[in-house]
Amino acid sequence: MPLCAPSAELRATTPHPSANLCASLRNSVPQLFPTIFQKFSTFTPNKKSMKKILLLGSGELGKEFTIAMKRYGHTVIAADSYENAPAMQVADDFEVFSMLDADALQQAVDKHSPDVIVPEIEAIRTEKLYEFEEQGIQVVPSAKATNYTMNRKKIRDLAANELNIRTAEYRYAKSLDELKAAVDEVGMPCVVKPLMSSSGKGQSVIKTEADIEKSWEISQTKGRGDGAEVIVEAFIDFEFEITLLTVTQQNGKTLFCPPIGHRQERGDYQESWQPQPMSEAHLQTAQEMAEKVTKSLGGAGIWGVEFFIGKEAVYFSELSPRPHDTGMVTLAGTQNFTEFELHARAVLGIPIQKIAHQRNGANAVILSEVAEEKTPEYSGFEKAGAFDKSDIRIFGKPVTRKYRRMGIAFTYDEIGSNMDELRKKAKEIADCIEVK
Repeated sequence: MPLCAPSAELRATTPHPSANLCASLRNSVPQLFPTIFQKFSTFTPNKKSMKKILLLGSGELGKEFTIAMKRYGHTVIAADSYENAPAMQVADDFEVFSMLDADALQQAVDKHSPDVIVPEIEAIRTEKLYEFEEQGIQVVPSAKATNYTMNRKKIRDLAANELNIRTAEYRYAKSLDELKAAVDEVGMPCVVKPLMSSSGKGQSVIKTEADIEKSWEISQTKGRGDGAEVIVEAFIDFEFEITLLTVTQQNGKTLFCPPIGHRQERGDYQESWQPQPMSEAHLQTAQEMAEKVTKSLGGAGIWGVEFFIGKEAVYFSELSPRPHDTGMVTLAGTQNFTEFELHARAVLGIPIQKIAHQRNGANAVILSEVAEEKTPEYSGFEKAGAFDKSDIRIFGKPVTRKYRRMGIAFTYDEIGSNMDELRKKAKEIADCIEVK
């Protein structure tokens, strides 16, 4: 018979000696071992300490963030405009609606009563986030940050005009005629981007006057937002681009991950690697810029701050108030926390003492070459598995699309290993996986 579980007959008559012993132990443990008792009673999850998170956008970044949150014991409701999105596959519940629909967004909040709202995409009716924040819901990193960074006009004007951060020369255009005038002012070649978009959607390069009308059409049909305005950026003579993952904490100093190098095609990243070699002076300048703009926006979380690095200067490019696609290289164990774990800890207020570079790593995307939308099939895992110090992530997107990012392959080696070789190896592994 267990020591602390006397029989029903004994409980019905006189107390068993073991019952007195159990009661004595329960009363004496806090006094005998106060530190241990307090530690475990505080650590034990309870309804008050556990959060309900509404994730707005459920792609591959949201999926990894959801996994990080679940490891801390929290509830995640994943929302997106289509069913079976990657994050929905690992979340506690899901909702399907357009996040540009203010009424649908309000209904989701009313239904689930979240403690925290975490945006993962740009196409959100961000004005509603101010209302939710005023009601006491934590918006990550803040309603202001989300509103500003989901719109290139607000974040660019904040950086260039209010904070005096160096950027490329730029203009705005709301019509084809205004675009032609903007191109005349900034010169060619130049880049045209919708104010609300990401991953290269709706982006194009104008090299000659013949490209202008086509560029306008692309911006109006391929962007993710519902506005017509675009930003026109002059080309910068730069050596490379970096993403500087920046972590702002609820109670703690701002931290920076080792710089991430990346390469783009069609405005979307194709590979990234960490760390990107660069001068200490340029790195310090980028860190100062990143801290300045994130402090202005406020809130706690991870930020993907992008820069162009020239020979003589550092230029601010863009800012995402969430994990960054190029930051998926951290899944290779390049630092002591992945970008998703850092985001989760910052959101929850769990202290982050330091971010340490642990090894070099590189990743390459696995793209769909299938033109039509269909359920994907994958092959080549056995071939890819022959590479050492490597792994693969298939995102779980329900349908294929031409050039759609369906997964990543990554590889790693010790600090100081040859980055060019790691990049080549990551690409070879990614090429092993065929999407049908």
